[in-house]
Amino acid sequence: MSVRRRAWIVFATVLVVTLVLDQGSKAWARGALELHRPEPVIEHVWDWELAYNPGAAFSTLTGGPALPILLVVFAGVALIGIGVVAARTRPEERVKRLGLALIAGGALGNLIDRIRDGVVTDFIRWRWHEHKWPIFNVADAALLVGVILVAVAGFSASQERRGIVSS
Repeated sequence: MSVRRRAWIVFATVLVVTLVLDQGSKAWARGALELHRPEPVIEHVWDWELAYNPGAAFSTLTGGPALPILLVVFAGVALIGIGVVAARTRPEERVKRLGLALIAGGALGNLIDRIRDGVVTDFIRWRWHEHKWPIFNVADAALLVGVILVAVAGFSASQERRGIVSS
């Protein structure tokens, strides 16, 4: 099997696993949790708390009837862009490709929610005593980790180019 083909298989596997974990955990949350009723997992640190997010990015941008359509279009265009960037990665750019697969899986998970339900299901709440972070889901976590991995890969590549150029 070629290196490129293996790279695509890994990309697709990470994307699909991310999507399955996201959609499965959201289905569990919708069936097991009551809306806006926290259930402690670790007291004062981590709760399950069902919420529906009509906006974007931790329930921000929650205005206007056109917003859901814009979010769906943006996510669709972003997924196409991620696919193009992933296709252009070199086989040795494993971290970047992994990050892109996590981003694609997370974006696709939230896109499915928006198309199916008109909102995104969130259910993970982190807090420190009375301070509460915004509620999120597996897709959001995958997006965040993916962006960090792509940034780290970009920084590492930049450092390598500087070393080559300055030598």
